[in-house]
Amino acid sequence: MRILVIEDEKKVARFLEQGLREEKYDVDVAADGEEGIQRALSEAYDLIITDIMMPKKSGIDVIKAVRAAKRNVPILCLTAKTDVSAKVEGLDAGADDYLTKPFLFEELSARVRSLLRRSDIEKKTQLISRDLVLDTVTHTARRKVPGTQEEQHIPLTVKEYELLEYLMRNKGRILSRSVITQHVWGYSFSMGSNVIDVYIKRLREKIDAGQAEKDRLIASERGVGYGLKT
Repeated sequence: MRILVIEDEKKVARFLEQGLREEKYDVDVAADGEEGIQRALSEAYDLIITDIMMPKKSGIDVIKAVRAAKRNVPILCLTAKTDVSAKVEGLDAGADDYLTKPFLFEELSARVRSLLRRSDIEKKTQLISRDLVLDTVTHTARRKVPGTQEEQHIPLTVKEYELLEYLMRNKGRILSRSVITQHVWGYSFSMGSNVIDVYIKRLREKIDAGQAEKDRLIASERGVGYGLKT
């Protein structure tokens, strides 16, 4: 699970990053709202934690930008304000929950788990791209055999499934190699690694085999990365 922390207070940011990493989350930190918006819109996260009062752009600006981009990622607000109006403003902007400073990490951790569980329940059990269907419960894929109405079941290894699921949840977007490796493998490979290319080749052989060029689903952009066509 990848979490983006947007917090301008360095001590608080370090506290959050360390605590979340100890709970086995992958964490990125942005030091202000402007950087937070850039990261939130250019990369894929499972959860965003944002302070409200920050330089350059506020947490409310962050929330509005994320929701305007149609991103459904859960957002947890941190605020030093205790008045109800401040909390209502964040929720009305599109936040899913809020926590008032100062707070115990145990409470923040519980809210993170709750938001991630809720998000997971809301995820579809079937992901569909044209005639390709991925079942997120059984971890199986199927697609019509070219020129017929029959469906062909496609065997997938664990990492092939995780890669395909990530591409399907972000279909229509070209994802960089670094973003893919961070989300699917949980860390960045060395610059010389061709693991992503190897796995993409395997998926193409399984998913796009025998398909006409116009029906091939896995797209690539030289020097950028890979994606799934809509």
